[in-house]
Amino acid sequence: MNPSRSTSVVSKSSTLLKDIERGAVQAILASAEVRHISAKRNITTGGDEATHLFLVRSGRVHYYHVTKEGTSVLLAWLVPGDVIGLVAMLKVRSTYMATADATSDCELLVWRHSVLSKLVSRHPLLAENGLQIALGYLRSYVARHIGLVTKTAEERLAETLLSLVDRSGEIVPDGIDIHATNDQLAGLADISPFTASRVLNNWERAGVLSKGRGRVLLKSPESLIVG
Repeated sequence: MNPSRSTSVVSKSSTLLKDIERGAVQAILASAEVRHISAKRNITTGGDEATHLFLVRSGRVHYYHVTKEGTSVLLAWLVPGDVIGLVAMLKVRSTYMATADATSDCELLVWRHSVLSKLVSRHPLLAENGLQIALGYLRSYVARHIGLVTKTAEERLAETLLSLVDRSGEIVPDGIDIHATNDQLAGLADISPFTASRVLNNWERAGVLSKGRGRVLLKSPESLIVG
């Protein structure tokens, strides 16, 4: 990877490098390893020692927690600019909080814990940006918890689709393409796959969207906006 060529793209898409001086960004990127992960391969496992920080440069990542019963609870749908393993920025060694799997071929920028410690000391904004990202995740989880109490299944699924439109939607001639399965959408909306399928079918009959294998084509996003 040529760090100077990728600087503008990565720094614009990731809060991790926000407001850091260009020369410092180049140094931070130059200290990263580039790792290519094939679709369906593991990146981190919850409970393992947090040895690396990952920045998604391309591809999509499924970030989830596995319960004692073996059920996967989807926590986030990560896209370019997102990070995995923020806990690796801490001086004291800790463990990854959740599991991350590539859902498509991914390119990641990777920093070892020992390298991160030096970078954080040299560039304090890096740690501050990491805290901002962590707080963003916390706000998201708080909103999801409140939504469980105050919103219907349809409202939560609509918000999930609109969020994915902003984060990873692809504009196509017929609308906005979202690469996600029914189960993934159900997990992010905190509803059952059966309920997700029923609601999506209703919206499909109404012409709001159409479904395909592992994707949803959203034809009328404005129809999902709750007043």
